[in-house]
Amino acid sequence: MDVQQVVWQASEQDIARSRTAEFMALHGIESYGELVRRSSDDIEWFWDAAIDYMGIHFSTPYHSVLDASDGPAYPRWFLGGRLNLSEVCVDRWAAQDPDRVAMVAEREDGSQRTYTFGKLLELVERAAGALARAGASKGDIVAVYLSMVPEAVVAMLAAARIGAIYVPIFSGFGAEAVASRLAASDPAVVVTADGYTRRGRPIAMKEVADAAIRMAGLAPSVLVVSNLGRTDIPWTPERDRWWDEALGKADRLPALATASEDPVLLAYTSGTTGKPKGVVHVQAGLTVKLAAEGAFQFEMQPDDRVMWMTDMGWIMGPWVVVAGMANGASIGCYDGAPDYPTPGRPWELVESMGITILGISPTLVRALQPHGAQEAAAADFSTLRAFGSTGEPWNPAPWWWLFRDVGGERHPIINISGGTEVGACLLSVNILQGIKPVSLGSPSLGMAVDVYDQEGLPIRGEVGELVCRKTWPGITRDFWGGDDRYFDTYWSRWPDVWVHGDWASVDSDGFWFLHGRSDDTLNIAGKRIGPAEVESAVVAHPDVVVAAAIGIPHQVKGEVIAVFVVPTRDGDGDRLAGELSQLVVRALGKPFRPAAITFVDDLPRTRSAKIMRRVVRARALGKDPGDLTSLENPAAVEAIGRLQL
Repeated sequence: MDVQQVVWQASEQDIARSRTAEFMALHGIESYGELVRRSSDDIEWFWDAAIDYMGIHFSTPYHSVLDASDGPAYPRWFLGGRLNLSEVCVDRWAAQDPDRVAMVAEREDGSQRTYTFGKLLELVERAAGALARAGASKGDIVAVYLSMVPEAVVAMLAAARIGAIYVPIFSGFGAEAVASRLAASDPAVVVTADGYTRRGRPIAMKEVADAAIRMAGLAPSVLVVSNLGRTDIPWTPERDRWWDEALGKADRLPALATASEDPVLLAYTSGTTGKPKGVVHVQAGLTVKLAAEGAFQFEMQPDDRVMWMTDMGWIMGPWVVVAGMANGASIGCYDGAPDYPTPGRPWELVESMGITILGISPTLVRALQPHGAQEAAAADFSTLRAFGSTGEPWNPAPWWWLFRDVGGERHPIINISGGTEVGACLLSVNILQGIKPVSLGSPSLGMAVDVYDQEGLPIRGEVGELVCRKTWPGITRDFWGGDDRYFDTYWSRWPDVWVHGDWASVDSDGFWFLHGRSDDTLNIAGKRIGPAEVESAVVAHPDVVVAAAIGIPHQVKGEVIAVFVVPTRDGDGDRLAGELSQLVVRALGKPFRPAAITFVDDLPRTRSAKIMRRVVRARALGKDPGDLTSLENPAAVEAIGRLQL
């Protein structure tokens, strides 16, 4: 395969600040490649050494790092240890410097709230007391249906503090999607708000939460955040309580000494392969894995402020809280549309909030690219160290636009890839390796990641299945309710090997690349190709925002390519379709010329910005698209009509 050039390398100043470099020096490791190999060959050494280096305190020390006697799919990590996620993220920093900023929150109207670690600790302690007073205790579910407001972070930390299980629910979901998650998890307490603002318009939440609770047939206690100051919301006196009033009456609770394997997070997947699955994560495993990613993949320190353009209902919301705060960094929360009132809002947030690490998805970058980089040039990026990205594979053109046009080639893009079930990432850029365009760098530390061919043998220089040969602390402990899809989905193909469902490759320099979902593979004229390769050719056109390539059965050819395209503006569709077809031919060859190019206003996507190709294909074939409750934009489904080829 073609070998790209490294386009960004760490400076001496970057290396001097690097926690990864410091960790390597402590253990006599000379190169980052050697560290990756040693961390995957001896995972127990690495995770024990990482905990010691990061200063993560177990209230009761563990006596064994790992027990995998039930197989790598069902590990037990840090046996005998006790650790509370809330304590790691808040208490130790509040004790060291209570006046240091822990969180800055900005709303769509530009108003800000700032919280020191001392103030955050008080709020988390009081929220823990309020949850306990509302009926939640160790092992109970606390469902949080909020937008990206500070109370969502406080609620997460408070639930962990009392040993409850936090269930984040995407703020943009309707009643049916919320109800399905409530019915599956049966929460003791639901935390919601009177509403939030998007594009200057108020959006009701309490009414949606009430409808979802009725649909689920449940009777939880409900705590309501006054986000909009509404006085007209429906109210059930014996059930509902205002958040601020509940905190004001609550005792300040210390962190419970939870066991390493006690559940802490129940996160529902985006459902790209069907009905959403409840993914279970535990106190120590999740904390340690996310803290390590913050420390070694993003080089987070107490002088950092990290923010992701996200929602707590996506794994990157909890990821930012733990990866940032476990390393003493402050976090940013933005509650608003990412392109309002102008497409330059993400760059303005860097300046207004003092962000050092800005996480942004390739999909959002593609949406912003047609508007140009003038607003980025006008923003003050003096605090920014790096961009973060995840959610889907990059296409070259938007990657270069972010790196060159927005960032001036000064800020590395720390591209990571994993998933809700992984708890974090399998692959990640590290500044010590350098950066190639659209690459994922290499395996993240402590992860025995590989690429297998169809026979289950490691390959290099070719596209194969992304796998992991060993377990890790952040792995899901199962799907909620004993869902047997967990083992069948990830562990059933090859013995004791996690098959992630992504196509991957490794070039001769040791840089890793993703090529889309392996279950989305197209088989054209006997040749297998990932849809991302077709889509990359299409989105290279300046008049295209995003595209989805799917395979359509054909009586003569077996399967042909159809591409659904979101254009930047209305125009000559026939002309644009012809140009896009030629781009695909030029990039991939005549056999891959699309049989159909269809223009739509939007494509169905999950809250993590993944395009739902299975939904697009089902609609194009006139079939049932299946479960749609995880979609951020369900209206986009109706616009996709049946194709007649």
